[in-house]
Amino acid sequence: MKTIMITGATDGLGKAVALDLAKEGHSLLLHGRNPKRGEALIKQIIDETGNTNLKYYNADFAELAQIKQLAQEVIANEERLDVLINNAGLGIEPSKRISEDGNEMLWQVNYLGTYIMTKLLKPLLKRSAPARIVQVASAGQSPLDFEDINQENNWSGMQAYCQSKLAQVMLAVELADEYLEDGITINALHPASMMPTKIVQFPMDTIPDGVRSVTRLALNSSLTNTSGKYFFKRTQENADAMAYDSDARNKLMELSKEMTGV
Repeated sequence: MKTIMITGATDGLGKAVALDLAKEGHSLLLHGRNPKRGEALIKQIIDETGNTNLKYYNADFAELAQIKQLAQEVIANEERLDVLINNAGLGIEPSKRISEDGNEMLWQVNYLGTYIMTKLLKPLLKRSAPARIVQVASAGQSPLDFEDINQENNWSGMQAYCQSKLAQVMLAVELADEYLEDGITINALHPASMMPTKIVQFPMDTIPDGVRSVTRLALNSSLTNTSGKYFFKRTQENADAMAYDSDARNKLMELSKEMTGV
């Protein structure tokens, strides 16, 4: 059985993935930003699955310091981590919000949070190798505007969401070779289209469809050596062209370091 961390586990896709993996008997590290919902999640999983190998970690990704603290707590408390599922994220928002750190909120929560967790948990993943990182991204992808990443001049909820999701894919492509040397694979996926979660108004696919996509990437033995790829549900596809532009990925890495200090 694996030790698996799921960020954004208290509702929607993350919660459904947690329940599915708990039924299989895996040890779960569950992240959320509301302790009461965390407690309720643990209780529900135990009631429904009987699995008590569960731990809850609290952090609000709207604050970079809390994301870093989360990673440090996991490293201090856990002996191993076989799979990191970077699922925490926001959907398209109606109006612009700025984080405590001065960043556009979708960029911070969806991308910078993923970047920090992926970087800071690497030593623990390496120690547990073979290990995997799964980026829950989206087919909604838009090229990054490096001159105005926080969209100070012209904010659009759609652009904010789509550039943050492409950045997650770019991170997987960029780190694939480096992490593979340490026995860690990293892939990104669009789990399913418009699942009926709290961030979706008009659903198309089901949450179980998304769960199948995520758990396959996390555990399927046929993907043991697959890294730096993008999947649409359960099919490997090409992401936006910017994901394969090494200059753009280098810019993203520099910017990520600058914005997070990681």
